[in-house]
Amino acid sequence: MDKLLRNKRTILCFLLPGVVIYTVSVIIPIIWSAYYSLVDWNGYGEITYVGINNFKRLMGDTEFWDSVVHTLIYAIGQIVLQIGGGLLLAVLLTNIVVLRKPLQVMYYLPVIISTVALCQMFKKMFGVVPAGLVNQILSNFNPKWGHIEWLTNVKSSLAMVTAVAGYKNMPVYMLIFYSAFLTVPNSLVEAAKIDGANSFQIFTKIKIPHIRPTIFANLLLVLNGSLRGFDIAKLLTAGGPINSSQLQAMYMYKQAFSSQKYGYGSTVAMFIVTESLILAILIRWISSSRKLGGR
Repeated sequence: MDKLLRNKRTILCFLLPGVVIYTVSVIIPIIWSAYYSLVDWNGYGEITYVGINNFKRLMGDTEFWDSVVHTLIYAIGQIVLQIGGGLLLAVLLTNIVVLRKPLQVMYYLPVIISTVALCQMFKKMFGVVPAGLVNQILSNFNPKWGHIEWLTNVKSSLAMVTAVAGYKNMPVYMLIFYSAFLTVPNSLVEAAKIDGANSFQIFTKIKIPHIRPTIFANLLLVLNGSLRGFDIAKLLTAGGPINSSQLQAMYMYKQAFSSQKYGYGSTVAMFIVTESLILAILIRWISSSRKLGGR
């Protein structure tokens, strides 16, 4: 078996299907988007070459830059909720002996529930007319709190989108971190206990350094997913009110498909691709620097 796996043709046979699928579904669409970003096209009429005019327009588009700021805030929130929350839940699971399996299932339920159903559930819970469950409970403490507009308030709509997205995806990273904690050698933990280390010191000095590659990998996944965030914001608030929760992927969708400005929408798409690549390279560089520094 080892001899077979060392054969270059065998390796190529295993890699080829994935490479073909990735090329067709990712590389080719990016190339087409790069082409469309240089033209003015409504999807069915004549294609007009405009060069970098779409990019010049993008630089001065205040609505687009507002969506970029919203996306960055959204991404920071996802790092806190998905990485921080997932890490916390993983720590709890590693220290729980009784009812661990039922808790794993319960924590993972948000991932199993479809995004549409989850957003509808939160719309009902935080509704104003009729009053949702949250407002009904709050009205028992103060009648004015029964009319709080969670999803239709400019100040809270983006926070709600961020919270729901974090709640939806946090369990995925909980399981990844939990699996990573299981790979920490018990010999290291026992040796630290013999040396007098407490639980916090074991966690910060042994477990976290051991799973550092997993943390960076999860960080990369969360950031790339956040920069392309679309579905929950679209279903929960539709980017409103007054574009207060509009993310950059939603703006791309609005330009390309709602306004039928495929060229300009492709320009926004290329910005997102470039942004994601830069962040990915930056995180990989930081991760590599930490590894070299650790040695």
